[in-house]
Amino acid sequence: MKLAVFIFALVALFGAEAVTFTRCQLVHELRNQGFPENKLRDWVCLVENESSRNTAKVGRVNKNGSRDYGLFQINDKYWCSNTNTAGKDCNVTCAQVTTDDITKAATCAKKIFKRHGFNAWYGWKNHCQGSLPDISPC
Repeated sequence: MKLAVFIFALVALFGAEAVTFTRCQLVHELRNQGFPENKLRDWVCLVENESSRNTAKVGRVNKNGSRDYGLFQINDKYWCSNTNTAGKDCNVTCAQVTTDDITKAATCAKKIFKRHGFNAWYGWKNHCQGSLPDISPC
């Protein structure tokens, strides 16, 4: 019984800030965050393949011991701090990139893109070259 109450409390505390966007909701959010229209299909494809459009997604431990967080699966080895103090190259905590407010995650993703392009994400490299989702209804 205590375990059930504890799990419920965790879901209430953390689950309340998680969102799984529809494709069109994601397009709308990306537009609001200033992502360029000519790259939106790439960003949607990346997010769909990295996190299934889930803002709270935390990936499995990678071979190097790091993890990926949030909608854009931002890696804690280089980009977000896995502590309570913002840090690393995006100057954010990993918790800050897993909330339903995607502002910090989007800013960090743009920074990663500026340095490395879409090739920084295996989800894009493995699934989005040559085949991009239809966002015309959005």
